[in-house]
Amino acid sequence: MILIAAGIVTLIFKLLKQPVVLGYIVAGLIAGPAIPFVPTVSDPANIRIWGDIGVIFLLFAMGLDFSFKKLMHVGGTALVGAVTIVTGMMFLGYGAGLALGFSNMSSLFLGGMLSMSSTAIVYKAFDDMGLRRQKFAGVVLGILVVEDLFAVVLMVLLSTLAVSKEVEGGEMLASICKLGGFLIFWSLLGIYLIPTFLKRIRRLLNDETLLILVLGLCLGMVMIAARAGFSAALGAFVMGSLLAETFEAERIEKIIKPVKDLFSAIFFVSVGMMIQPETIAQNVLPILLLTILVIVGQVLFGSLGILISGQPLKIAMQSSFCLTQVGEFAFIIASLGMSLKVTDDKLYPIIVAVSVITTFLTPYMIRLSEPAYRYADQHLSASFKMWLNRYTSGSNTVKHKSLWTKLLKSMLFSVLLLVVLCLFLIVLFFTYVAPWVAEHLPGVKGSLVNLAIILSVIAPFLWAIIMKKNRTPEFRKLWNDSKYNRGPLVSLVLAKILLCVAILMFVIARLLNIAYGAGLGISLLIVTAMILSKRIRKRYLSIEHRFLENFGGQSQAAINDEMIREMPFGNLHLADFTLAPDTPLAGKTLAQIEFRQRFGINIVSIIRGNRRINIPGRDEMLFPQDKIVVVGSDDDLERFLDKMDRMNQQTPQAQTQPSDHEVSIEQFSIDPGSPLVGRSIGEARIRDRGACLILGIERAGQPLMNPSADVVFEENDIVWIVGERKQILHVSEGHID
Repeated sequence: MILIAAGIVTLIFKLLKQPVVLGYIVAGLIAGPAIPFVPTVSDPANIRIWGDIGVIFLLFAMGLDFSFKKLMHVGGTALVGAVTIVTGMMFLGYGAGLALGFSNMSSLFLGGMLSMSSTAIVYKAFDDMGLRRQKFAGVVLGILVVEDLFAVVLMVLLSTLAVSKEVEGGEMLASICKLGGFLIFWSLLGIYLIPTFLKRIRRLLNDETLLILVLGLCLGMVMIAARAGFSAALGAFVMGSLLAETFEAERIEKIIKPVKDLFSAIFFVSVGMMIQPETIAQNVLPILLLTILVIVGQVLFGSLGILISGQPLKIAMQSSFCLTQVGEFAFIIASLGMSLKVTDDKLYPIIVAVSVITTFLTPYMIRLSEPAYRYADQHLSASFKMWLNRYTSGSNTVKHKSLWTKLLKSMLFSVLLLVVLCLFLIVLFFTYVAPWVAEHLPGVKGSLVNLAIILSVIAPFLWAIIMKKNRTPEFRKLWNDSKYNRGPLVSLVLAKILLCVAILMFVIARLLNIAYGAGLGISLLIVTAMILSKRIRKRYLSIEHRFLENFGGQSQAAINDEMIREMPFGNLHLADFTLAPDTPLAGKTLAQIEFRQRFGINIVSIIRGNRRINIPGRDEMLFPQDKIVVVGSDDDLERFLDKMDRMNQQTPQAQTQPSDHEVSIEQFSIDPGSPLVGRSIGEARIRDRGACLILGIERAGQPLMNPSADVVFEENDIVWIVGERKQILHVSEGHID
């Protein structure tokens, strides 16, 4: 009944050129218990189960497309935007709940529900409307992923408040640490194991076995996430992101699409099934007020948060208009409140109605973002727009950080990842391995066997905590520059040694049941032996090499989403496209095709097998199956990719081939005294010697797009450039001769 209703209604919506997600919700209304004139699905438990399964596969598919690299590239914007939205909507929702007569606890839960937008609905709308290649889509999806992570913490906080009537800070902190540790541990372990496993069994993988295998991995991670106290959707997304780093990602995405389409349809139909017309009729005013609150609040707080993060006004408004719906996590939070018996009975049907209405409005709100931006741009004062341009331009200029900043940042990140990995391995060992060994080998013998097992597992990572980053260029330069740097540098190394000793001391004291003093002495001896061991060093380097190889297995062209200008350069971003086997472009050089003249875009990289050609010359020839990375504005890229679609008769692929040399878009200012001042672009030979491409120059507030080779650099010019980041740093310093 679900699929019959969905099939008929979506055909009608396609005919009317409306988004099919709206058709699914109408189909749910028809197939659900609200309309008794047709055969219906009336069991709410069944409806909920189908919806949960649909969310799992939707989030899994989203993870396949939105890998860890993409998440890292939009991390700053996503985090600031999500924090601003969740905080603002929590306060608005709480105030609205009290104004509508709900209890304090119901109002708190209402604030949590209204702060969560729908990943599934937005993802589907982007798919249907062909917006996933737009620049703002990456920002929106990043915010939604961070919101889903916040939702888990929010549920812990709300349940703690409901039970104890007060905030348990320790439990809250423990929940946040647990979530972070879970994500780091399974991400590191998954990237190390899964791509290698798939490579080993590649000859056995036809479409059938690969489909069953990846569905098993997806549901396995769902089970692990649920056992750890997290949502099934989070587990599905994590596994999708892990598989996105494998060489089979493109093939997996293709074979999983029918499964995703089927169950995502069922999920959206299940949302429509939960509509209760009688409840809507009784609570029209609260539903309308909350709907307006969601739309206005998400637009205001979303735009504010994204602007604060350094994005331009256009990206901020386009992104915020996409977030104006109540998501599936609202249903989970509402169910939590009902199960704890702390929320009003009518809150759940009201929030379902608000979710349905805002879901209906989502595609129209997305379309409304462009006219709203144009209206705002016309009515904002010139002085405010100038200030906004200056503010947003400050966060993506190439800057030279101090050596101490670079060293501390890289060392802290490395130590954090390795410590989390060690701690999770120790927890798993004491939970599953140690009891089994102790049962079969009681006494001292079993304890010694357990100690040998855990030491063999964590020793390479403890060695890396101590030794990594001690021989970097920054460390050596600081050591050689001044004798006053040597004390702090030695202290950093000693701090890492003491950290490893503390970890070992805990393990030894627990396994051997000895005093901490004796454990300290044994730990110091073991740490000394590890530092001197060439075998442990070799083993760690082997592990690191495999991890980095797997992590780069499906490397994306680096899309630097900290592009934040209101001028034409602010819309520049990167996209990639695979040439079809029978492409008419095969055998032609870039000079013959004239990409810049015909489309206003530039070719910045060609990926051919395992080889990447960055900033290719005019005489570089294209071949079938080449993946070309291009840079341009949204409009230029859309026009170019549509032309390529018609040539290829296939959809552009989002995945790229292995590479350790990703390109990004940056800007730098030409300071007085720079070697570039007074030299033309042609004389500087930035393309040939610097392996970079000048996209444009801002001079006295005026943009010059795609400048010719005879344009001369002047003091205070802002140069927009694309290339490898280390090469851009050389060019910005004038080191190109």
